[in-house]
Amino acid sequence: MSLKQQAAKGSDVDEKMAALVTNSNAIRAIAAAVEGTLGPKGLDTMLVDKFGEVIITNDGVTILTTMEANHPAAKMLINIARAQQAEIGDGTTSATVMAGALVGEGVEQVAKGVPVTRVIEGIRAGVKKAIESIKEKAVPVKGLDDPALKQAALIAGREHEDIAELVVEAARLIGDEKLNSASFKLSDTIIAEEGAENEVFRGVIINKERLSKHMPREVFDASVLVIDDALEPEEIEDEALATEAGFARYQELREQFRVNLDKIVQTGIKVILVDRGVDSFAEEVLTDAGIMVVQRISGKELRKAAEHTGARPVKRTGLRKDAGELAKYLGGAEKVYEDEKLEHIRILSGKGKPMATILVGAATEEVVGERERIAKDAAASVQAAVRGGIVPGGGAVELALAREVENIREDIRGMAAYGVDCVIEALKRPFTQIAANAGFNPLEKIGDVIAAQLKEGNENLALDCDTGDVADMFELGVVDPALVKLHALKAAGEIAEAILRIDTIIKKKEEVHQNPVGSDFE
Repeated sequence: MSLKQQAAKGSDVDEKMAALVTNSNAIRAIAAAVEGTLGPKGLDTMLVDKFGEVIITNDGVTILTTMEANHPAAKMLINIARAQQAEIGDGTTSATVMAGALVGEGVEQVAKGVPVTRVIEGIRAGVKKAIESIKEKAVPVKGLDDPALKQAALIAGREHEDIAELVVEAARLIGDEKLNSASFKLSDTIIAEEGAENEVFRGVIINKERLSKHMPREVFDASVLVIDDALEPEEIEDEALATEAGFARYQELREQFRVNLDKIVQTGIKVILVDRGVDSFAEEVLTDAGIMVVQRISGKELRKAAEHTGARPVKRTGLRKDAGELAKYLGGAEKVYEDEKLEHIRILSGKGKPMATILVGAATEEVVGERERIAKDAAASVQAAVRGGIVPGGGAVELALAREVENIREDIRGMAAYGVDCVIEALKRPFTQIAANAGFNPLEKIGDVIAAQLKEGNENLALDCDTGDVADMFELGVVDPALVKLHALKAAGEIAEAILRIDTIIKKKEEVHQNPVGSDFE
């Protein structure tokens, strides 16, 4: 090979390595932004926008999705964290920290001469083994009265006792069947409001007030009509309205609307929930009839209200049905009332699907968002624990997994073993960060814990962040849902593999927009 060819080959290698290093630096920078929040002694992050608005939070996904990140690799990691949040509702910080460690270790191995494909092969094997082991170590919770559920809520909820109690109470109201449903998220039942008292109740909240203060403020044994449309006469085209036939049709539709309103009153409907606006004539008629009407309800809240009351939503054209047929579409609730202080409507004890609402109080507007985030994390953790069991927290289970992954290293062929090493080091990362955030020497403490786990044969041992002693996490009540750990590890492995596979970064050309065929500018 000539000197010129050798130089070209070396330049190509340098360029590919530069792409890896650039992406690795971006990933590690993102991980560094959240790693300081990990563990019971983790600190908060302040996010400031260009208008001076401030968010102070300890929540990993909030930091990641709110921070400014322009590097493509950084955006990939943030998207993985967002997917983790959507899937399981917690564990984004752990996933990000492990992803940063996996990528960093992988790049170091490549820099030493290990082929990227062998590193990826080893990472896959290591992650696969760790995932299998997590499933084996998961301890099922013993029903909704298991004290471990509250502990899971406390850990995820940053030791807010009041929030943990609210979440567990709500879980008991909703029941096992609903919590195990893939379509249901306990975290969606949480509402945080300034000036509210902490409360859990069987029912739903609509963040609207009644249409008129002359309508009843509270209704008992309420029959509920849900209109997924406007409560207005059927529409007619403006052009048609200008004709004699069109005007006659308009008059006919107005008369039909009056008939529909009379039918509603005669049917004994007490509450009407409307997706869009309400005609002024309808407002007058329904107010006189003593019916509570709530308009312009968000689609999400309207669906929840319909499910809880057992109502079948109808369009405005559906109001033409005869009274007997319309009655089949009605739902019911023991009580519907307006909380005038908090300016919302509550629907209690509906006759449809059981639902609970967790109302989290906050003293000031500034802390409403953070209280809600804390409660959502706690709720997601409780639901994940019900669905997949628990494992010891504090980095204990990851250290145990690291040893098990290490045991398969000798069975891995060739240089792929270096990829397994990346997984081993990444699994140690959560513990070392927790120890560092608690003010201890992570190298010293990881040695103490690993030695104690081996000596006592107890994989539940980790660091008591208050005393610095080695302690059993289950005895301390430091537990994490197994599903959170499982998904965090899967997410970290996926992003690490995706980043390590990129060896070239090419800037896309600017798209040139062609003039439409037949335009005047051709």
